[in-house]
Amino acid sequence: MHSSVINFIFSIFSYFFFIKLGLNNFISILYALGVAILAYPSAGTPFVDHHAFIFSVLALFTFIFGLLTKKNFYWFLLPVFLTMSFLAKQTTSVYLSLFFLLFFSFYYYFINEKKVNYIKYSILGILFTFLSLSIFILINKIPLENFLIQYIFYPTTIGEQRIINLDLGFKNLISQFKYIYISLIPIIVIAFKIYKNKLSTNSQKKDFLILILFFSSVILFIFSQLLTRNQILIFSLIPITIGFSHAYLKKYIKSKYLVYFIVIIFLFSTIKYHIRFNENKKFMELSNVDFDLSINASSLDKRFNGLNWITPEYKNDPKKEIDLLLNAKQAITNEKNEKIIITDYQFFSALVDNYIPSPNKWYDDQSVPEKSNKYFLTYKKFFLSHILKNNVKKIFFIGGKKEIYFLGLIEDVSCIQKSKYNELLIIYNIEDCNF
Repeated sequence: MHSSVINFIFSIFSYFFFIKLGLNNFISILYALGVAILAYPSAGTPFVDHHAFIFSVLALFTFIFGLLTKKNFYWFLLPVFLTMSFLAKQTTSVYLSLFFLLFFSFYYYFINEKKVNYIKYSILGILFTFLSLSIFILINKIPLENFLIQYIFYPTTIGEQRIINLDLGFKNLISQFKYIYISLIPIIVIAFKIYKNKLSTNSQKKDFLILILFFSSVILFIFSQLLTRNQILIFSLIPITIGFSHAYLKKYIKSKYLVYFIVIIFLFSTIKYHIRFNENKKFMELSNVDFDLSINASSLDKRFNGLNWITPEYKNDPKKEIDLLLNAKQAITNEKNEKIIITDYQFFSALVDNYIPSPNKWYDDQSVPEKSNKYFLTYKKFFLSHILKNNVKKIFFIGGKKEIYFLGLIEDVSCIQKSKYNELLIIYNIEDCNF
């Protein structure tokens, strides 16, 4: 339900974006369907990278809407979308916000338009967003220090290292984004043509700057994707970029052959990535999995009825994985002491009605600070205080060797009673530990 709603909103915004650019209804629907097909998260449910990307693209749409229509509502909405993107994941929204601010300054230096209302409504949007976020923090009693560290200070330490280690090889930088780059070619050609005409009219100046805005934003999305070190989730930029190029080709070049070319690129890339990621599930490392071996997930829980179960870890024997999980489910259900569950099977707490959440959603080298990180002790205090506050006696680790992240927080591990319940489940009894 959640992924469908997000995808619907993104697709509807895309449709109106194409309409505002001057494309006809049929073509706008066609490109919007391409966005829906490629943006729909192959993981099944959108995670933070999806949210950050989608809200950032919506911010770009809103910015361009504001420039084209001069309606104040869009300037109010712009900081709202940027903040939503930031709260999902910081990288894209921060780069985009700084670029928008710089672009805004250049735009109104070259385009002589009244800008007081734009600035006023943008400030109102910022104030609205700040007030809403402050109310949310107060209602949920979130310590301000925790918010600042988790959303601003700690992520900067990760970002610094990722930029230093960024892989700029041909395959990573060029090959995997080739259709996005191809979609950008008409924008470069049109911008060059307008520039050759010496930006003779105010309308041409505005179009030239909007072309630069869009082109630069797409490059920023690619750069942010590289920094995530995640699988590619920005292929929906292809129909968006092609739709944008199509609109300006119509206006400045009027070559039906160029339009046919980009439409073919659109159709080919959309079908290709739909088959690869939505059908064959390459995004989930299932590209070489035989789906005929999958089994009905209702054997794990009746709420999964109608879903087929198979994972990369047990791709040849999904029934064995289900049996191990059922065994783990029974063990956790039988445990009456306070407990937390640490696992990549993130639905598990709901299966066993465990009301104490894990301190982290993810346990990996990025989500858990290394001991050398200046925020490690803050994280350690946060994690252990959660254990003490909820009087947790048992920690259940299901798959993925997640216990190493907990052990890294404990100075004396001799207080832990460890038992391996089955191939997937490890139980730590921490009743004798003094944190």
